[in-house]
Amino acid sequence: MKLWIIAILTLALLVGASCLVGIVDLFGGDLDSTMVLMVSRLPRTFAALLAGAGLALAGVVVQMSVQNRLVEPGLVGTPESAMFGLLAVTLLAPGAALMVKMSVAATTALIGTLGFLWLARHVPRRDPVLLPLVGLIYGGIIGAAVLWLAWTTDLVQYIGVWQSGEFSGVLRGRYELLWVVAGIAALLWLAADRITMLGLGEDTARSLGLDYRQTLLMGLVLVSVIVSVVVVSVGSIPFVGLVVPNVVSRWNGDNLRRNLPLVAWLGGCMVLACDIIGRLIRYPYEVPAGTIFAVLGAGIFLWLLYAAPRRANG
Repeated sequence: MKLWIIAILTLALLVGASCLVGIVDLFGGDLDSTMVLMVSRLPRTFAALLAGAGLALAGVVVQMSVQNRLVEPGLVGTPESAMFGLLAVTLLAPGAALMVKMSVAATTALIGTLGFLWLARHVPRRDPVLLPLVGLIYGGIIGAAVLWLAWTTDLVQYIGVWQSGEFSGVLRGRYELLWVVAGIAALLWLAADRITMLGLGEDTARSLGLDYRQTLLMGLVLVSVIVSVVVVSVGSIPFVGLVVPNVVSRWNGDNLRRNLPLVAWLGGCMVLACDIIGRLIRYPYEVPAGTIFAVLGAGIFLWLLYAAPRRANG
């Protein structure tokens, strides 16, 4: 009970800080403070929370799908594949609705992720670090293809936006697609037992009566939708899906149904905290939250690799 009280208080403090931090003074500025709060500060806060929670949950599903805790969507080519779909829509139908762009991005993200899973079947599992390295190379190849296409079509500026992972452009009416993450989070919680069985491997999962391929496809579709929504709305943010599930697992054991709310909470809080830090570190200028999280996430990842694991409590 105390844990949830601390979680709620931490979230409330971060939300309050996010609403107060900015160039415009809500209590003494010339602009209408209510308008600034409703049009800019609150949407930005919700966007950071939803993006962080969604990427953290996507990381759980990917790790269970490949039975490797050292991977995340950013290490299997999912964001790069989503960017390829966005670039294709921008070239072929620049006036397409946002939902169309997201749908195409989700489709290409799913195709790219399935391509990595096909590769993963041919990677020896003796060394758990080998699979993430293959994912880095795979994602790098897709990213290079996207960059080449953007370069030849004079659309490199779009790639920079989709890779930035920043929230300064979030306004009311331009982030609402991220609320899809809340619905997906509920679906993942309902399917927590099935996702747990994915992590046992195909043979074991089938022996327990799970329709392995159907569950795997469902999980990857949800991951693709999450990643595409985040990339379309705020850009790619690295390390969230890698470090957050591992931190929660070390802290709270491996009960997935119990951990999913904590994963979503920690992912959202960490991304929001990085956004606040990015606003303060060079005030009144901003450093993208994705840059802050990349530095923080790299440090946490090194700690996860070298720190002694905590004994699971459930």
